[in-house]
Amino acid sequence: MNELITNKFQHIWHQAKESSPLQQQSAVCISTINQSGYPESRFVDLKAVSATGFTFCTAYDSAKGQQIELNPNVSLVAWWDHIGYQVRVVGTAERISDELADEYWATRSWEAQMATTTFSQSREWTADSAPSTHFEQALASAAPTVQRPASWGGYTIKPHVVEFLTFMSNRVHHREHFSWDGATWRKRLLQP
Repeated sequence: MNELITNKFQHIWHQAKESSPLQQQSAVCISTINQSGYPESRFVDLKAVSATGFTFCTAYDSAKGQQIELNPNVSLVAWWDHIGYQVRVVGTAERISDELADEYWATRSWEAQMATTTFSQSREWTADSAPSTHFEQALASAAPTVQRPASWGGYTIKPHVVEFLTFMSNRVHHREHFSWDGATWRKRLLQP
């Protein structure tokens, strides 16, 4: 991603987080394609934005992780109406390195680490006890340090398209559309 796009996103993202009314201030919507060819969307915590792309973490064996492994073409949408922006990204997701996954794992709370190692994300719950009871039992017998499981890591979305939409009160929204042609980024203005 070129410096203009990276800096623009980081500036808007910083503004959005600073004034966010939401508890999850870095939440963005990620869409993947399931085995039946339908899109599935969910919110994830955006960890970083760099010239490389947009990084988030997940369990590789979750529904989202399995869908990305089968079809790495994904989209990301950030809806920040409190500051007047929407950002759309279309790209290809690639796994992050184990070293980077370890760094992100270390930033998670102990409870979040325990939840990841206690449950198999997206799998059906078949135990007789409630998930919360199971989790409380796991916490009571857990070690103070939790190792990152190999099934947990992250993806960086390498963008092919990034679009910034600035909301205007007269509905004539400003749409900057950047697309990668394999060699350079092309900027176009789109009609609202």
